[in-house]
Amino acid sequence: MSLSSDAIVKQEIIDSLGTSYRNVQLRIFRQSSNQDQLPFSKGGLTFGYAHVYYGSCDACWYVNEQWIDEYDGSVVDRKPVIAIEGTDALNRKSTGNAQYQRFHHALGAVKNGIIGIYYLRKGIYKIRPDLFGMAHFASQVEPGSYLVIDDLKIVKDILNLYESPTELQNYIDGYLNYMRSIFDAEFNKQYEGSWENFADTRSTIIKKDYVIKYAARSRRNFTDSSQRAGHIAVGEMYLTRYYFYGKKFYYLFPRMSDEDLEYLDEHKSNDKEWRILKHEPDVEIKTVDDIIGLTPSIKDALMTIKDEPVIGGPARSIYNKCVDKIVDGLKSGTLQIKH
Repeated sequence: MSLSSDAIVKQEIIDSLGTSYRNVQLRIFRQSSNQDQLPFSKGGLTFGYAHVYYGSCDACWYVNEQWIDEYDGSVVDRKPVIAIEGTDALNRKSTGNAQYQRFHHALGAVKNGIIGIYYLRKGIYKIRPDLFGMAHFASQVEPGSYLVIDDLKIVKDILNLYESPTELQNYIDGYLNYMRSIFDAEFNKQYEGSWENFADTRSTIIKKDYVIKYAARSRRNFTDSSQRAGHIAVGEMYLTRYYFYGKKFYYLFPRMSDEDLEYLDEHKSNDKEWRILKHEPDVEIKTVDDIIGLTPSIKDALMTIKDEPVIGGPARSIYNKCVDKIVDGLKSGTLQIKH
């Protein structure tokens, strides 16, 4: 029986880095344990911010000092210094936005001012340059630094420099610049260095003070566990959130109504991904009911396919025709998003 991605990563962390370094200790749990799902303050590996918990991490290095948990302001006698979320996805056919799905796991630590690391083991596929950009921009917004790596030597270097704050910061800044260079190279190649070109190909509308990202999400996507739409939606949300930091971000789901949103708020209130989507600062989920000036016929057409797969066929054709009209209207100003 082959090992799971988590088991492979956790064993590699232990084998490569050990369980302690000077006064820095490692907290890690074997695959059979669900202890990592507990908050760090309760002995687990999950970090929260402003009463919202993010995904659990695979490991965390800490020191025996007091730390204030930004989830609820509680004081803990263990101070986390490096939190890592790892995956073997590059060896498991993960080439597209599936690589974004675990981005938020280490982000909870970054929002607490901790060094967060998303480790993708080297494999037959490459890390998407998008991820390097997301983490770099997140590091400009959040109090902690976010590093995307494919080599655990980066973690070892950080541990070696932990007691030399200036050298450590220089090292982190250098790696953040390296991530930005990878992102810039691909952005210039794929979009000719133009955010408008990016927007035209990535379902995004850029306005002066806000940005709109539209997606064909439906209520069923979030209630059917087999679809894992929550993880994907959160990953895509953070890509837009951090690419356009400083702007208000409206996440538009044209196949959903306000009634659908209320249903999800009621029935998914304890769902981690839904709570992240609803509580991320400067992000608002919008539905077809939030489009001012939209003709009833377009809304009615979208509602007829609200629960249909839109991968292809008639439902996809209806969706594309309706969304094309919505996008044209939002760009020209004949339609508005309710603020």
